[in-house]
Amino acid sequence: MAGTKLAGLKKGLPMIPHGDLTENVRTAPSGSAAIRPGPESEPQPERIGTATEHPLHSEEDLLTLRHAVRALTLRMGFSLVDQTRIVTAASELARNAYIHGHGGTFTLETVQRSGRTGLQLSVSDQGPGIPDLETAFIDGYTTGSGLGHGLGGARRLMDEFDVQTVPGEGTTVVAVRWTSRP
Repeated sequence: MAGTKLAGLKKGLPMIPHGDLTENVRTAPSGSAAIRPGPESEPQPERIGTATEHPLHSEEDLLTLRHAVRALTLRMGFSLVDQTRIVTAASELARNAYIHGHGGTFTLETVQRSGRTGLQLSVSDQGPGIPDLETAFIDGYTTGSGLGHGLGGARRLMDEFDVQTVPGEGTTVVAVRWTSRP
């Protein structure tokens, strides 16, 4: 999928100051901007369980997803703080897909890499896409009635975060939180 991509953010790396986004921008082959705030990401995590898909077409779907994420984080042994982080990130991503992407699909997967186990959240929509991804990560920026912390807040709560978006075609976000740190 051509478009704008943000990849490779790892917990522990410094966050990009809001005023300095341009020095971390490079031109992607398609001519769109891409942000690379950290080193290239490791190989893709390997799925170790069954993926569960959740539709995002109603407020009730959002609530059902929150309960499913909470239950899975509990079964996986995440601490209460990490459970809250993951549920909050999932809620923000799901709400963005529901409101801005006009619905979509949310997938939960248990994954592993380098001896670590984690929870991967994937949300996709066929909405209008994000025309200016850099601006969308700035706290306080919103195209709706929210506070403008959703995308950036979700990124800060997860260990890995990747966004692929094509204006007019949709957005896919994949985020991982690991049960243990390296």
